[in-house]
Amino acid sequence: MKRIIKNYVKIVSLGLLLFAAGCEDLDLAPENVFTDVNYWTSVSRAQTVLNTAYSQMQNSTNFFYNEALSDNAFNGRGDIAGAASIAAGTYDASLPRFKDEWGSRYAGIKTCNILLENIDRIQGADATLIDRMKGEARFLRAFQHFQLTTWFGDIPLISSDPSLEEALSITRTPHAEVVDFILNELDAAAAVLPTNAEYATADKGRITSGAAMALKARVLLYEGRWQEVADITEQLMDGAFGNYSLFPSYEGIFLPQNEYSSEDILSIQYVPQFRMWGEFFDIAPISVGARLNSLAPTQELVDSYIMLNGQAIDEAGSGYNENTPYTNRDPRLKATVVYHNYQWTNPNGSVSTILIAPGSGTPDEYVQGSSASPTAYYTRKYFDPQHLTSLQSGLNLMLIRYADVLLMHAEAKHELGQFDAAVWNNTIRPIRMRAGFTDNAALSFDASLSQVELRETIRNERRTEFAMEGLRIFDIRRWEIAEDVLNGWAHGAQFGIPSQDNGYIRANLRTFDPGKHYLWPIPRDERLVNGNLTQNPGW
Repeated sequence: MKRIIKNYVKIVSLGLLLFAAGCEDLDLAPENVFTDVNYWTSVSRAQTVLNTAYSQMQNSTNFFYNEALSDNAFNGRGDIAGAASIAAGTYDASLPRFKDEWGSRYAGIKTCNILLENIDRIQGADATLIDRMKGEARFLRAFQHFQLTTWFGDIPLISSDPSLEEALSITRTPHAEVVDFILNELDAAAAVLPTNAEYATADKGRITSGAAMALKARVLLYEGRWQEVADITEQLMDGAFGNYSLFPSYEGIFLPQNEYSSEDILSIQYVPQFRMWGEFFDIAPISVGARLNSLAPTQELVDSYIMLNGQAIDEAGSGYNENTPYTNRDPRLKATVVYHNYQWTNPNGSVSTILIAPGSGTPDEYVQGSSASPTAYYTRKYFDPQHLTSLQSGLNLMLIRYADVLLMHAEAKHELGQFDAAVWNNTIRPIRMRAGFTDNAALSFDASLSQVELRETIRNERRTEFAMEGLRIFDIRRWEIAEDVLNGWAHGAQFGIPSQDNGYIRANLRTFDPGKHYLWPIPRDERLVNGNLTQNPGW
């Protein structure tokens, strides 16, 4: 898959040309232009269109800055991907992020529909290969619809490429019907797609039957269909859709030498020098090569990491000391967040101390209004030691990994009232062991926990396991706790005004109105062109 993506620039250009030609009523087909009439003559040409659909699946900016939509991070400079406006609740239907999300995902759906409606015109092609490519396209089309309906609720369901007239008059399909379509598409895709073990090395990164089932589990999770989630995740855990397992090192999962690990189920594909991302230029500590900080972890995220003995920092007997706040904490904290006195390992193996406290005199020093982090925290997870100039990286970004399968299973079993020591030992225990916990109190199932306490334990495990991976915003929305965690101040480290919030930096005042903010507004420009698109409540 990496080799295929090297043609990324040509892929995008060809895709746009194909779309433009497809919108015209052509009587002639010039030999030097790829049109619907003469394009579908080889599998390689169809593969180019499919690669375009892959490239449209997700972008790195949204992958990272979606964290700032939640209580995990703060977009402190600019309004990248609309994160600052959305988190603060100061937006309306004209926000560019909504138009971009809507337009880019429907562009991806269009690519898939063009392929699905034309690929059978290729003569003499291997039927199994064609079926597999259709399965990949159906997965991608389902993925795009899932993202859209998660943000916007009722959306136009586009299962075939519409004419211009149809596109300008289409209406919104109820969310439940969209979900049914997505689930059926994923079933159809899984039936024809290979497992991760069946793909050749050159095809690693392509969508698998395991990816289709894992995404289906996530869709069902967001719908609260717990028994179905438990059934699918159990099959994935039993190896019915491929060979997946936790990668031995938590920090190592996010390093380039471990791409396509046993944990990677679905990733955005990148390759050095051909298709890259560069968000860490504005995320990493300035002393390691960044130019400024615009995406900073919050104190609320840091506080969510438990102690090595398994207790939350505010529990009696936890051993937490506010004067040494990062000592004896969940090892995933160090693998994710950079804090004052952090020991940063450089690519050559040397270790640097990151100094952030006011008065430290370093580029990373917290100074309000400077180019340093507005929360006095930086991000470590996904930093690529093999980066190119300006921290450009070709490292894949994982959208679904095996730890999510385990935690989806744990959550479903809990909501079904079926969570016990056996479920714990198959889900949370191995995740904590991989993270580096050794204390028996942190690794053993506590049968004395109430249902509410156990639910919070499972939810917090999701938060710390997937911090800075873009999933938190979806979790707090489906749990309907966004109004609890996104109203009030988002904080930074204890370098603020001593008399205010016990000295924790007041980084950003958030507002979340449950009457309207659980669904994004349909983009204003879309409704101006198509009056049949109704608006969500409150907008």
